Amino acid sequence: MSDLYSELLVKKKQTTRDQITKYGLIVLTVLMFAGGLLLNILLFIPAIALCIADYFLIPKTDLEYEYLFINGDIDIDMVISRSKRKKVKSLKISEADLVAPINSHRLDYYNSNTKLKTYDYSSGDPEHKRYVMITRDDSGTCRVILEPDEDMAVAMRNCAPSKVFLD
Repeated sequence: MSDLYSELLVKKKQTTRDQITKYGLIVLTVLMFAGGLLLNILLFIPAIALCIADYFLIPKTDLEYEYLFINGDIDIDMVISRSKRKKVKSLKISEADLVAPINSHRLDYYNSNTKLKTYDYSSGDPEHKRYVMITRDDSGTCRVILEPDEDMAVAMRNCAPSKVFLD
């Protein structure tokens, strides 16, 4: 029997918040260093703190998500600035309640539930076809937003035809 396998890399679209964070931190850091040189040497202390914040926060504005689908298991990795990889979630299609496009009527019951925790591992672009997987995690039922390509969506459908809807 052949394995159902699909792999996909999805680049997260930079939001206005990401750009403000990135460029705002850079401008504040430069201003603090300039103030430390020109006005008061004590301004170097917040400048150094801002440098540390730059080091940790700016790379998180450039994200990619890698989906690896093998025989009903989906592993999602977050690639930060194309250099660091972090495993964020492992899902099983067999444990999912439902997988459907984000605007599907099949999700009406779950969309009315405000207590569902939402994990968004998509590009965030509303023009792309995104899917919602309703599944369980440690805290209960959750909503996971994915953006598989056509091949991965068909492989998911072949793995669990009664739970995955391509609408």
